Amino acid sequence: MASGQESNASFSGEQTAASDSSQVKKSHNYEEEIFYRNCRAAYLAIFKSSLENIKSKEQLCLVLQQAGRNPSWQTVNKYWTHQTTSLNFDDFCFILKKEPPVQKTELLKTFAKMDANNDGYILHSELHNVLTTKGEKMTLDEVNAITELTEVNDDGKFYYYKFCKLYMTINEQCLKNAMEKLEVDSKLKRQQLGNQIEIFSEMAKSTDSKPKTERKTDPTPAQKRGHCKPSLQPSSAPSCKISVTSTISMGASSNKKSKLIEPNAVKEWHCAYSKGCFFFEDNDEIVCHKYKLFLPQRSTVCITIKPVCFSQMEGKSSPWLAVDTALYILQENETEEKPKAVNFTELRNKETFGWRGELGAGDYWIIPFTTGCRFKKIKRQIAKEAKLISEDGNGCLALTKEFRAALSEIFEMIDLDGNGFLSLEEYNFFEMRTSGETCDEEAWAICKQNFETKNNELTKQGFMDLNLMEASDRGGDLSDLWITLMSMGYNKAMELTEACPFSIHIYTEKCKPKIKPVCLEASGGQLNKAICMNVVNKGVAKPMNNSENIIIHTYRSDTQITSVIENKTEGKTIIHLNNEKSKNCVNNRGLNTFAIEVAPRSMMVCQHVMPLNEQEEWIYNSVYSVLV
Repeated sequence: MASGQESNASFSGEQTAASDSSQVKKSHNYEEEIFYRNCRAAYLAIFKSSLENIKSKEQLCLVLQQAGRNPSWQTVNKYWTHQTTSLNFDDFCFILKKEPPVQKTELLKTFAKMDANNDGYILHSELHNVLTTKGEKMTLDEVNAITELTEVNDDGKFYYYKFCKLYMTINEQCLKNAMEKLEVDSKLKRQQLGNQIEIFSEMAKSTDSKPKTERKTDPTPAQKRGHCKPSLQPSSAPSCKISVTSTISMGASSNKKSKLIEPNAVKEWHCAYSKGCFFFEDNDEIVCHKYKLFLPQRSTVCITIKPVCFSQMEGKSSPWLAVDTALYILQENETEEKPKAVNFTELRNKETFGWRGELGAGDYWIIPFTTGCRFKKIKRQIAKEAKLISEDGNGCLALTKEFRAALSEIFEMIDLDGNGFLSLEEYNFFEMRTSGETCDEEAWAICKQNFETKNNELTKQGFMDLNLMEASDRGGDLSDLWITLMSMGYNKAMELTEACPFSIHIYTEKCKPKIKPVCLEASGGQLNKAICMNVVNKGVAKPMNNSENIIIHTYRSDTQITSVIENKTEGKTIIHLNNEKSKNCVNNRGLNTFAIEVAPRSMMVCQHVMPLNEQEEWIYNSVYSVLV
């Protein structure tokens, strides 16, 4: 197994090489500038200002169409759930990154698979069957809308070459219309969230601002996908009420001496251990395992978390070893409805983060956390899809070497207690992640009868055979196997690109601790509150006005900086951030400039920032401005 130091050096070396290549930087910056310009153009074709929120599914569909996408309602529902009340421009940018425009070659390739005779057309009956039952299933109305297009259909036949050409033309025209609309009025250039240089130059000349004109946004009925009519209403630029700048110079993190002191005599201390994983959801939200810790008596405790690289990953590129991890410790109290934050693992020793102190007897929530600065989706161009199943000389199916290696890694991920076997509880975490269902006792008993087990737990070989059986039962249909792989963070090349495994150790001096994984879900409001309170209690506060109604709280450790905005007013506040003068920094939002909305009498995490290259000094410079 490659050591954490070597992996960390590899990660830093890659970052240093990237920073040394000005050409690569310019290319990346140019591509990013074009991307956000297209985002702004699409957004402003529908909304008066990029500070307006998307307030309905129909609006989301329209603005996605303006960006050259053609979303099905299933795609829209993926980002607009039952809990969604609005989406802002920042959310829209993330959705566009997640939903890249379809390429003509990909579209043709998809339809060509349905055209077994290579006739250049697909019968309507076949098209209905495939589009409503396979992959991202379409509704009957959506399929009928395609088959009713006179330009590409004739006599019950769908001519997909014509459709692909029409599809690309319409999408390109939508984006072109949006870009032309952006150029109509030069004032529009000053209201973009992605490029605020011109705004700030005007703000510096005068702090007086004209009141923003209210615009009523009526619900717009959904247009047919691909037929978008952009609004051409001009608007005024947002203005700045007051600004505050926070600047912090940080030394190279790798040169700092470790402050984390783990137990010297580990054999004399009691230890509890568990594994877990951070996973990306489709909406870029991060979910992870959460744990309950029980201490029978008061004791000195050392709690650590670190990303792990399993043995099967040797020789593979593993950027996850440089991912920042943390554990927030919350104490349950019978007299209080919600658990109380105790502390978090801010001390570091290489890739391990930890906390050491006294904890009383009782139950605690242990909640893993990563800022998202380094745990980001890795997008690679995949030349060839990995092969999962092969066939032997007798016509029997077998797992390929690459698929067996991936399944072995997955087994390591879901074997949370690390004993080399899967209990029903551990297997159900896997099932919930991949299928959304659980295996009951009766089904587990059948599983044990058909696959290798030991002490009522599934062995690694049994897990392999279970997956092979699924492929065999479906006659070689690999769709469910790919769903399993992609749910566990793998791409089509069998690379782990959307999951970060980690391990947790609990050392106690006077008693035997017990740690148990309880759920697998996104971090909730209680964790966000704990983060905010930690920053407020330990950080530096800067009021944005004399009455201290809006306060910027900034907390720094050796490895990261977190800022929190506190709004004490009775109304919502929109804060714009500009990080363009920061050096050697990466933040969790992936944007140098953005705006956030803070509800009345509330606090919210603004951003997490870390050094891009730990071998070099880094400068945090952020300008916070109230927009009106």
